[in-house]
Amino acid sequence: MRVHIPQPLRSYTDRESEVEADGGTLAELLLDLDRRFPGLRFRIVDEQDGLRPHVKFFVNREQVRRLDVPLTPSDEVHIFQALSGG
Repeated sequence: MRVHIPQPLRSYTDRESEVEADGGTLAELLLDLDRRFPGLRFRIVDEQDGLRPHVKFFVNREQVRRLDVPLTPSDEVHIFQALSGG
């Protein structure tokens, strides 16, 4: 499926803004992304296997908040990452 990568994470994807990945759930998709782009998952998922609070996922334009959300090969996933600073 097509995954849209936010600018702050593109250093992991060789600057690609869209990549292909597989998975039956969001958790499986993130494992596949990490296999293809090592280190990417750690920026999205914390040590307790929860989504980091500054990362948002949209599947087919609907926000999802759980890693067990089912996915199909035709889904389109957008990752958004909030930036902070002062």
